Amino acid sequence: MPVAVPTGSRTGRTPLHAHIVHAITNMGGLDKAAPILLDPSLFFGFCEAFREFPGASTSGKSRGFGPRIRRFESYRPNEENQRQGRMIKALTIFSGNGNRELSDAICRTVEARPGLCDVTTFSDGEIFVEIKENVRGVNCFVVQSTCSPANNNLMELLIMIDALKRASAGSIVAVMPYFGYARQDRKVKPRTPISAKLVANLLTTAGADRVLTVDLHAGQIQGFFDIPVDHLYAMPVMIDHLKNDHLGKDTVIVSPDAGGVERARAYSKRLNATLAIIDKRREKANVSEVMNIIGEVKGKDAILVDDIIDTAGTLTQAAFALHEAGARTVSACCTHGVLSGPAIERIEKSPLGELLITDTIPLRPEAKASGKVKQLSVARILGEAIKRIHHGDSISSLFI
Repeated sequence: MPVAVPTGSRTGRTPLHAHIVHAITNMGGLDKAAPILLDPSLFFGFCEAFREFPGASTSGKSRGFGPRIRRFESYRPNEENQRQGRMIKALTIFSGNGNRELSDAICRTVEARPGLCDVTTFSDGEIFVEIKENVRGVNCFVVQSTCSPANNNLMELLIMIDALKRASAGSIVAVMPYFGYARQDRKVKPRTPISAKLVANLLTTAGADRVLTVDLHAGQIQGFFDIPVDHLYAMPVMIDHLKNDHLGKDTVIVSPDAGGVERARAYSKRLNATLAIIDKRREKANVSEVMNIIGEVKGKDAILVDDIIDTAGTLTQAAFALHEAGARTVSACCTHGVLSGPAIERIEKSPLGELLITDTIPLRPEAKASGKVKQLSVARILGEAIKRIHHGDSISSLFI
């Protein structure tokens, strides 16, 4: 005899309990149901059997909810997935206008589509950001280099972070391939700011949970943050290229100033090359600087290593000094190619045979047209770091 199952219950019992009572009552009365309801093993056994009853569920609702319920479903393009028995949040990569080419390359590496976001300005120059998809509980990565125009790009990043925080994002990671204001990391004279610390405070206040960056001007800047900082290096990208195209048995790695000795030493160790240092001194005001080279460079292939090239004054002066000291060839590699002002003109007139830079900063048109400038991509190493952060894996192997 078919049993009529109600769709709900207003009694004090659970919906499943009410269904069992009603079903057994139809079979012959509550007096016959009492042994089952009072014996826990019989009761739970009956529950398991009742789960298979067509149209029934533990909540008392019909399994076929129908189209009326679907209006409550949240639209999320990136579905959650299962990994090693634990739920992994969705991953979305957003980009400001600072370096969209690098952001797209990172998305291809991670195999994720770019997040839907509009970053525009009002007629008076105010920046407006609108996140065009649901990010509730999503791990959000915002890729933005604070390069020229530095102030606009920094404000874009801060406003995007604020928008994501107010949209209830699960976590927000500021991916800054180039960290602007990094050169203002200390007071060089009285009554001057430490702008790198200010930027760190702004990022934290805006709502960033973590920062991912490449080749900080000074590693101590990590201590300016009260949130985790993952500091990657472009060295693996550079070394792979140098080993294939530039490395010879008479190679010398050169630091263009005393501040870059540690960086140059790391390159020379991994390339099994010798090390040289350029000591730059100005004897007195309005007198040209004197370049003293510490180390042997005569008859060798010299490779200058630096983190930032801005106007290229120090780099090209070092190239001339190496050429005059008898270096066979002179080339350079640098992570962040700011290349402002007369930089390209100076590079073209210098003895530099080739300048390797990464895509942490997009190249200016005149830099792209230069035959001496070659750009390498850090998208692969940033993409790998993003995947590991998203899955909660270690990224220490990337810190070389």
